[in-house]
Amino acid sequence: MNTGRIIPLGVTLKDNKAQITVWAPKAKSVICRTYQPNADIVLVAQAYGYWYAESKEITVGQLYQFVIDGEALPDPVSRSQPEGVHGPSAVIDLRFDWTDQDYRCPLLRDFIIYELHVGTFSPTHDFNGIIERLPYLKNLGITAIEVMPVAQFPGERNWGYDGTFLFAVQHSYGGALGLQRLVDACHREGIAVILDVVYNHFGPEGNYLDKYGPYLTDKYQTPWGKAVNYDDSWSHGVRDFVCENVRMWFQDFHIDALRLDAVHAIKDFSPSHILQDIRRTTDLIIRETGRTHYLIAECDLNDRRFLEPLEQNGFAVDAQWLDEFHHALRVAAGEEKKGYYEEFNGIVHLAKAYEQAYVFTGQYSTHRQKFFGSSTERIPREKFIVFSQNHDQVGNRMLGERSSVLFTPDLQRLMAMAVMVSPFIPLLFMGEEWASQKPFLYFVSHSDPDLIAAVRKGRTEEFSDFHGDGEVSDPQDVKTFNNSVLDWTEKDIADHQRMFHYYQSLIALRKSNTVLRNRRRENLRVSSDTEKDSLILHFEHAKETLICILNFSSSIQRFAIQKDKAWEKVWDTAESRWGAICPTVWTDNFVHIPAQTGIIIQGADLGKQ
Repeated sequence: MNTGRIIPLGVTLKDNKAQITVWAPKAKSVICRTYQPNADIVLVAQAYGYWYAESKEITVGQLYQFVIDGEALPDPVSRSQPEGVHGPSAVIDLRFDWTDQDYRCPLLRDFIIYELHVGTFSPTHDFNGIIERLPYLKNLGITAIEVMPVAQFPGERNWGYDGTFLFAVQHSYGGALGLQRLVDACHREGIAVILDVVYNHFGPEGNYLDKYGPYLTDKYQTPWGKAVNYDDSWSHGVRDFVCENVRMWFQDFHIDALRLDAVHAIKDFSPSHILQDIRRTTDLIIRETGRTHYLIAECDLNDRRFLEPLEQNGFAVDAQWLDEFHHALRVAAGEEKKGYYEEFNGIVHLAKAYEQAYVFTGQYSTHRQKFFGSSTERIPREKFIVFSQNHDQVGNRMLGERSSVLFTPDLQRLMAMAVMVSPFIPLLFMGEEWASQKPFLYFVSHSDPDLIAAVRKGRTEEFSDFHGDGEVSDPQDVKTFNNSVLDWTEKDIADHQRMFHYYQSLIALRKSNTVLRNRRRENLRVSSDTEKDSLILHFEHAKETLICILNFSSSIQRFAIQKDKAWEKVWDTAESRWGAICPTVWTDNFVHIPAQTGIIIQGADLGKQ
């Protein structure tokens, strides 16, 4: 961490005056220009490329810009952009009358995560639309929502990964106050809030960072062009920028956890990696506030260093998304083996994912054409998050199809069970719980014609081999966005109601069953039967055993059940109440499991019930 820096950054209010801080290491002059009333406030150069001034004339709601060597620009750490990414910044007061003093964040191992996109989750496309449905989410059994990025992006339609103002909450969603209200409302319901943040690149439109300083470096190239400057000249200012952003989300917005997007795309060879600085910043906030905060990484490197503690020179994130579980599960369910699915071997690899989290733990990857991955030995299972679908896996399909369109209800129930009985943290994607038929497509609302053309071209070329399957939706067309908005009337239709009650009951089972609640790595044994295309999971706790049988085959399969315990069935995906038409049959010490279904039985030692 750097010393001698001035924080907080931007224009902030304290003790009836504004503190104004800008990092512009190569500027010769910096002015804060305010409007209505109009004034120019001259900033004074400080150490390490910072500029600073104080003023009692700046008020809440006032528009302003920074003038860097004569050029007027929005604030790179603006907390509000009411006129969009190209307009002036606005002064806001982030103080809020919080009511969550008695709230305690759930343990990470108890998270049941619901990923959602603010714009498409509700018909109002804003934070209020989420608040209105919190009782619904609590009734479903959700303990944490994961909100896709809300940093200000161009226009009103975007996944959020094109954000250009990391400190400003998207104005059309409800801005900073709207997000604070959402977090406070979630905490009243006992629901944690995970916020997706992007530190591996900055969006292209409305990005004025290079006017202030070397936020990017051509030392490395990324899928988005130049890399964020974490280890080149003047990188200390960029690192301060990111760590201050982390502090803001945790302290000013009471966010419980940050999901760090695509950390494998961060290029940093500093002695202290930026993820380690983020960890130290988070730990300091935890000590100062007494609140619990988590860091979750999206990472496709299968590198245990991201999960190892700082003392071992690890990056010390608390958990990571586990894409390989998803890939193995989808192939087991019948996903075509192409692209990144091509090297996954269905139930064999799914069994390994249950046991070791990573499927590739050092062996050769034909997709990557190299030896890949590391061991997860001694890493707790609650450090991995699993799912049968998420925004990436749905939205990066050409037609944005959900599992409900690609798989039968039987397979949907089986995949949900596979996720919920895992020793990992489960995640649902919004609408999954009622088998929503609405697609989730890629959409933007840029204003730069050249950028719009480039996005359209890139999307078309990405799916050039799939034209026989339909047309690529135009990301810029508002219809693409509207087609992606959840239809909440769907869940009242009988088939969708049954799926909702299935998910609700399955979540309740995970929470209430003594063996599932006490799932540990050492208590799980997994076996795969390739002839029956089935998996058998054995969980042990105290004197109880839980056996989960998942039949991914297209025919009924028979399994022997030993008579060494008093067994009872605790879950069956083929029950008629879920809409199944072929029931499971249990006769004497054999169970006949229908195609593409699963069953859970629990047994206690005889004479010790």
